[in-house]
Amino acid sequence: MVNLKDYAPFTGLLIFGNIENLILASQGAVAHVDPFILGGLSLIAVVIWLLLGAYGTKVAIKYADYIEIFGGVAIIVLGIQSMIEAMGVTLFP
Repeated sequence: MVNLKDYAPFTGLLIFGNIENLILASQGAVAHVDPFILGGLSLIAVVIWLLLGAYGTKVAIKYADYIEIFGGVAIIVLGIQSMIEAMGVTLFP
């Protein structure tokens, strides 16, 4: 039986993950990527993360704080990169 209390430490990461998905989608739009390919790849990534989350939670639960911090930093970096590239500056050619 699934106990939702086991997943409570990952609530912030789930929220930040959705924000990260929006950032990546905006980067794809700025880069003029085919939306169907981007959507398909996004769905594949979501399924992979769902499987990792479902089966890896028991192993990763003791590292929840570190995972959340790392995820938050990655989202901030991707957001800054997205905004800079939207202004026309290329950071990583």
